[in-house]
Amino acid sequence: MSTIRIENASRWFGNVVAVNDVSVSIGPGITGLLGPNGAGKSTLIHMMGGFLPPSAGAVTLDGEPIWRNESAYRHIGLVPEREGMYDYLTGEEFVVANAELHGLPDPGAAARTALATVDMAHAADRRIDTYSKGMRQRVKMASALVHDPSVLLLDEPFNGMDPRQRMQLMELLRRMGEAGRTVLFSSHILEEVEQLASHIEVIVAGRHAASGDFRTIRRLMTDRPHRYLVRSSDDRALAAALIADPSTTGIHLDAEEDGLRIEAGDFPRFTAQLPRLAREHGIRLLSVSPSDESLESVFSYLVSA
Repeated sequence: MSTIRIENASRWFGNVVAVNDVSVSIGPGITGLLGPNGAGKSTLIHMMGGFLPPSAGAVTLDGEPIWRNESAYRHIGLVPEREGMYDYLTGEEFVVANAELHGLPDPGAAARTALATVDMAHAADRRIDTYSKGMRQRVKMASALVHDPSVLLLDEPFNGMDPRQRMQLMELLRRMGEAGRTVLFSSHILEEVEQLASHIEVIVAGRHAASGDFRTIRRLMTDRPHRYLVRSSDDRALAAALIADPSTTGIHLDAEEDGLRIEAGDFPRFTAQLPRLAREHGIRLLSVSPSDESLESVFSYLVSA
């Protein structure tokens, strides 16, 4: 099991600061890296993969610096967002070349195993310039897996994949996370991150904005109200009872959803008062569901904060 630690790391290009004093720890399992375009995600992944040195701070793998550390590179597989491929090679030739760069004893066998893992054995003898975007992504994945790394870093790996390919890759990453590998991936498709990642790190404008699972992050944001959709046997009576309680900062009837849209400023008090007030007024609660605990909502809050 391997752990990457980023300690007070910054990276700048001339006068442009891409990553600013970030400290995170990426351990075994699946971690999702979120942030808007230009937030610094790719720069951070390239520092973790040993492609860029930090301008300040440290990036280590199991306590050892990654930059220019050949032994660290042997444990890391990187799938960059940019193509960076040799289109005149076949898929197998490309993956074999990466196996040879790692000094593997049988590059051909390792390449065939990696291509089969990503379901590309059927197209291994085709030139890369004949591949679709999704096929190119899978060959890049095979080249990153060819030396059986304990750490896998993927920058927007789902780009260009059709639904079947996306599901196959998600299942592959799940198996790797369950096997104890350290897997980090960035994605702009928030539903996929929500489904796949057990942990998220959020980068906004080069800074570390949040860490944890998205529901935990949401509950830590005490400066914003929690929103709920509540359906009951008597919405108007329930609204009258709740609006008089200081835990509730706003209520309106949602005719389309046939319920109440409620903003709760005091989350602990609201969760205690809602069933108590309903019982006192003889109102039956039919459903209570949070309406802003999706990963997309949390991400929007963090970016706009």
